[in-house]
Amino acid sequence: MSTNWRFLWVHVTVVLALLLLVMPLPAAVNLFRPDWPLLVLTYWVLALPHRISIGTAFVFGFLVDVMVGTILGVNALGYSVVAFIVAANYAKIRNFSILQQSLLIGLIFAFYHLLIFWLSHFLTGVSFRMAYLWPVLTSMALWPYIFLFLRRFRRKLKIQ
Repeated sequence: MSTNWRFLWVHVTVVLALLLLVMPLPAAVNLFRPDWPLLVLTYWVLALPHRISIGTAFVFGFLVDVMVGTILGVNALGYSVVAFIVAANYAKIRNFSILQQSLLIGLIFAFYHLLIFWLSHFLTGVSFRMAYLWPVLTSMALWPYIFLFLRRFRRKLKIQ
């Protein structure tokens, strides 16, 4: 299998994460929905910073804006900022243990959610609720599983 076809699987995993984002869930569970596309995109930026970058994050963030129905560009900006932070520090983050990575992902995702809230508050006047940060905890708890699954997937398909 050629390198380009292998690399296509990276985009397939992000598209599957986009589908998980819009999958209907009960209202009580929906508050805790992790940021699937951002988790998957963060892994790929961490694993392949020379191939997945801010531009890719912007495109997938724009797709999230379209699929969820938020103001266009808000998630695109947030995804780009997260991709920049991870890409700029990928060598350091790779050396952390999975637990330390999970805590760092929690901090980065909390920053992402606060950035999205700030932009939404500036543009539409929404008010802050603590439940707005529940996805940070679920994403942080799922990071080790996402990391191990996608790493095994990347190694099995020899994606470089």
